[in-house]
Amino acid sequence: MKTTLCKYTLIFIVSILVYSSGYAQYGEPMKIPPALSANFGELRNNHFHSGIDFKTQQVVNKPVYAVADGYISRISVSPGGYGLALYIDHPEHGHTTVYGHLNSFAQNIAQYVEDKQYENESFSVNLYLESHELPITKGEQIALSGNTGSSGGPHLHFEVRNTDTQGPLDPLQFVAKNIQDTRSPNMQGIAFYPIMGQGVVNGSFNPTRLNISQSKAGNPLPLQKKITAWGKIGVGVKAYDKMNGQNNIYGVKHVRLFVDDSLIFSSTINAYLFNETRMLNSFIDFEDWRNNKSFFMKSFIEPGNKLRVYNGDNDGYIFIDEERSYEMKYELEDHFGNTTIYNFTVNGTLSEIPIMPTCENLMAWQNHNKYVAYDLMLSIPEENLYKDFCFSHTSYLDISNKYYSDIHQVNNTPVPLQNSGKMWLKIKSDTLPQRDKYGVVRINKGRESWMGGTYKNGGLELNINELGNQYAISIDTIAPRIEALSPQTWKQNGRIRIKLRDDKSGIRSFRGTIDGQYVLFKHDSKSSIFTYTFNRERLGDLPIKSFKFVAKDGAGNESVYEYEL
Repeated sequence: MKTTLCKYTLIFIVSILVYSSGYAQYGEPMKIPPALSANFGELRNNHFHSGIDFKTQQVVNKPVYAVADGYISRISVSPGGYGLALYIDHPEHGHTTVYGHLNSFAQNIAQYVEDKQYENESFSVNLYLESHELPITKGEQIALSGNTGSSGGPHLHFEVRNTDTQGPLDPLQFVAKNIQDTRSPNMQGIAFYPIMGQGVVNGSFNPTRLNISQSKAGNPLPLQKKITAWGKIGVGVKAYDKMNGQNNIYGVKHVRLFVDDSLIFSSTINAYLFNETRMLNSFIDFEDWRNNKSFFMKSFIEPGNKLRVYNGDNDGYIFIDEERSYEMKYELEDHFGNTTIYNFTVNGTLSEIPIMPTCENLMAWQNHNKYVAYDLMLSIPEENLYKDFCFSHTSYLDISNKYYSDIHQVNNTPVPLQNSGKMWLKIKSDTLPQRDKYGVVRINKGRESWMGGTYKNGGLELNINELGNQYAISIDTIAPRIEALSPQTWKQNGRIRIKLRDDKSGIRSFRGTIDGQYVLFKHDSKSSIFTYTFNRERLGDLPIKSFKFVAKDGAGNESVYEYEL
């Protein structure tokens, strides 16, 4: 681990020297005063935020410009994710810039995309282009800003990536040079984590999480509880950053932890790779995030965590082996150098360390782990866990007779996986002739999420990427609901609007035709409305007679709607 950290630290330092030299060579992606709603590396569900989000004055259709010469290397259109997105390679700098949640593309780009959508007969496309197809010059308008895909409001998502690795870099190194920020990060809490069988905090091997109050002046107040510890422990911090003139909260870029004036942990979120982004679940207190939607950042490195955001050789674990006061200090720093310092004390107090409870199903982070029962099997390949844990499985009889299996609690605490594991559940009453209608559902506080699965040996097999949830087998035999919205006005208004909904396995595919000819329906994941705008260049001059719309859900159930125009 220490050798790996040194390598990553060297790569990080070199990358900063190389990339910062290009700072002044980039233009701005919009010509309005820059204001951010999110910064790079913000903590999100299962990932770090890979760019910065520019506010667009609460509206869509602000012009978006290329920040440097290059060519469009990729175009993505999706109802979710980045919605309408452009990727521009800049060979001179070795970077790729990304522009997401767009409302529309520039005309030549839009025509290229539409041709490909009709060619593929699909609204969703992921197109890769050669350097000669759509060249771009610095300052050229490429799109209008929007709110498409998995966006919570109008904004421009902007990224800078290393073209060779596609690893994201902090865009504030290259753009938004006019942002002014003099506000320091805000302390919210500190957590203490005794290592099971090796340490205790306040006499317990359970974590102690404390919130930090603020004074009237906005300064963090001292801990309201005395902390005693003995043995091996870790510490974590909950904190956010603020910016001048904005009400948003942002991620903290630099975290440093000192013990008796010695630096024992340091992290900097300036760059990472996409295949590492789920390691955020080891960077944070995953159990507290799942249970309380709270982000404590761990200031220690679990053995299966290979994130390259850590600096130095220390793993951050602290050994309390003297009966004295251990003076500790957090330094939190943002991109602009604004720093918050918070001092606190841990009292070394000789304590008995409880022996680890007996574990029947220990899963070790470096191993390929398996669990086999008559009604559930689980396989977790190596390099999927961040630390060892004791696996538990409990099955409950479904007294409601709602499901086709028992209800399975797959581990009693949340545990993240780096990639995925395979789980198999037994069907108790395998009576359904169409076995593709079976599906596993995840149950959370009475709410179900369809996970799907493949029929195998009297049960369903599927991939899962975390433990700590309840699962059962359900069925979906109900087709999607197609509702035509005011069909009598379609010709007059020049567009067809369909409301499409499915209450279980979700919409898997849809297809609209006019007189048997494919027509392009557009839609966004935030809406159940699907819209086609009449295009005479593609339909031709013949009279329009009939319309047909076909939709399938995730279980293969199909609905058909037909209308004589």
